[in-house]
Amino acid sequence: MESFLTQLLNTIILRPYVFIFLIIYLFGCSLHLGVKRTLLFAVSGYMITWLSEYSSIHIGLPYGPYYYIEHTRDMEIWVLGVPFMDSLSYVFLAYASYSVALLTVSPLWLSKGTIYLLETRAIRNAFFTRVLGTIFFAYLDIIIDPVALKGDRWFLGQIYGYPEEGAYFGVPISNFIGWLIVGFVLIFTLQRIDYYLGLNRIKDYANYRYPWRFLVGPALYLGILLFNLSVTFYIGEYNMGWVGVFIVLLPIFLIYTILKIKLSHMNLQKAIEEHQRDFPEVTMQ
Repeated sequence: MESFLTQLLNTIILRPYVFIFLIIYLFGCSLHLGVKRTLLFAVSGYMITWLSEYSSIHIGLPYGPYYYIEHTRDMEIWVLGVPFMDSLSYVFLAYASYSVALLTVSPLWLSKGTIYLLETRAIRNAFFTRVLGTIFFAYLDIIIDPVALKGDRWFLGQIYGYPEEGAYFGVPISNFIGWLIVGFVLIFTLQRIDYYLGLNRIKDYANYRYPWRFLVGPALYLGILLFNLSVTFYIGEYNMGWVGVFIVLLPIFLIYTILKIKLSHMNLQKAIEEHQRDFPEVTMQ
């Protein structure tokens, strides 16, 4: 027990940014979807991700072949050859991506300086929301993986590698295909958790006084992007950094444009009625 607690503490010390992002996820997702949904997805999402990584390091599916470098195995928590913190990070990456998809597709209402997300159960569980969230999820990896592969030049450390150098700053295209597959499964799992708990009348977070609660996920998404781009420039990988900047500029601009259009061109009354039909506890100013 003492050894496990030591490894847990070392895991937090070695990967503090992972646990900062995890805490933000636990806070934001609990406000948005409820504590039970948050914890159920944390456990199930971790298991799905761990299985995908375990499969890839042994048979090359779904990310293609890669390997972990085990120089921290005696210092932090590993689970059958996979670093605990690595699989855990997919949970908050998936929620952040899903929340950005919800922000993009849901009606919005701007009232007294507050933006209300007029989501519905149908929007939360829609196939299009799932696909869009999956694309946002893969976008994160386009920024994360190249700089993570250079972990020996910053505090991450060199924790993994590929048998052959990939086409995108050393990362093989198969890795991004794997992220699309796993991202789709993760977001679908989150949607199913939300759906079945809803059928059993297990409500979201009971206190709807915080209309900004749905913004925590998108803010987490943006924070992850900025963190990884900042590290990329910090280690002197300017080409990689500017490629990442230009890649994310388009979706950011498109999301901003979509939000402006939705705020000025939509059937507001109908959107409010549909939102309050699914979430009658919400008090709107």
